[in-house]
Amino acid sequence: MKRLITEKLRQWQNKPNRKPLIVRGARQVGKTYIIRQFGRKHFPGKFHEINLEKHPDWHPVFKTNFDVKRILSEIGILLNETINTATDLLFFDEIQECPEAITALRYFYEEMPELHIIAAGSLLEFALQDIPFPVGRVELLNMYPLNFYEFLLANNQNQLAEIVRKNNLQVSTVVHNQLRATLKQYFFVGGMPECVAHFRKTQQYKEVQNIQTNLLNTFRQDFLKYSPKVNTHCLAQVLASTSQQIGQQVKYSKLSDGFSNPTIKKAFDLLTTAKILTRVSATSPTGLPLAAQVNNKIFKAIFLDIGLLVRLSGLAIEHEYQKTDLLASFRGMLAEQFVGQEIRSFDYELYYWHRSAKSSTAETDYLIVLNDEIIPIEVKSGSKGRLRSLHLLMKEHENIKKAFVFLDTPYKDQPDENIRFLPLYAVSGFIKPL
Repeated sequence: MKRLITEKLRQWQNKPNRKPLIVRGARQVGKTYIIRQFGRKHFPGKFHEINLEKHPDWHPVFKTNFDVKRILSEIGILLNETINTATDLLFFDEIQECPEAITALRYFYEEMPELHIIAAGSLLEFALQDIPFPVGRVELLNMYPLNFYEFLLANNQNQLAEIVRKNNLQVSTVVHNQLRATLKQYFFVGGMPECVAHFRKTQQYKEVQNIQTNLLNTFRQDFLKYSPKVNTHCLAQVLASTSQQIGQQVKYSKLSDGFSNPTIKKAFDLLTTAKILTRVSATSPTGLPLAAQVNNKIFKAIFLDIGLLVRLSGLAIEHEYQKTDLLASFRGMLAEQFVGQEIRSFDYELYYWHRSAKSSTAETDYLIVLNDEIIPIEVKSGSKGRLRSLHLLMKEHENIKKAFVFLDTPYKDQPDENIRFLPLYAVSGFIKPL
């Protein structure tokens, strides 16, 4: 599978002042696969991999001291390989299992900067909470499930992918409908690599559902690793409840029964740390940075992956798939999840605007910063929808000059309008990579 993150890995590889790289992401988003593929294809020397979960007996290599020459020599002995610091890539997988290996990255940067090193791991954020992080000595790169463009490539729909990527949206009704049909597939398959690979091979949703169930069970098994940090029963309830409330303001009291708000908050925060959920905070678009105006009491959430969301929420594919309006699926939640997930796949921070006044509540689905501009984003049914909140936002905040509205309709050129109306499948073409 072609992944856009490869471009960022290549940029890192060619930096003159390169630092060790930590690739972060939720479980099973394809970190190990893409790093192996990258290492074997793009390095003139060898690719060396150490899995620190499979080899706990190798941890003493990092615990003795942080002499990187000794560490590298002993790694070579354990792998029975010679490591060339000028041409090879060294990969530490599941590095969270050995916190000392994370600390050692600092010393590799300071004393052996010519060596290319990548580290990755599941639940890495939890390990980083418990050790001094080598600030300034490592680079961080986030990885997400496949977005729609990558899904098209994975299914050999290269021409459709180019339409989406390059904004060639003046297409016939036939091509528009083909893009919609493929987007509907993505709604239910999602972007988890194993699910995409199996669907590409079999085109069977039922078998994909079985894989999704196994992935969700893996996440639940991870809950045991979180104890005693959080109540695992509360955690499971919060996960299930949040899947029913995508796009809605999160209220802790509605996420779980029988637990206090502080306990529920702890569970919700843990799921965001594990990258299963993404917190979308309400903010004021008065200026940059948007994070400075965040209201921590008002927020909503999106899920890691739209396919996993469908499976967790219990939606019947045979029923939802018959709907002709993509924005009608799951009360419109799938479309909002899709747009949020697409934006996150390019590593943008997600916010939204919410105004609660007496007899007048207004809200836009998302706010992002694109090319130093604050851009409101709406997901609407119908040809244009009412857009009362969006017009109110732009009237009250003159610094906002542009907005995107994503619809389940073909593209129509509107060169003179501040609000651009775009087909739902075109998100990744307009939200360019950072």
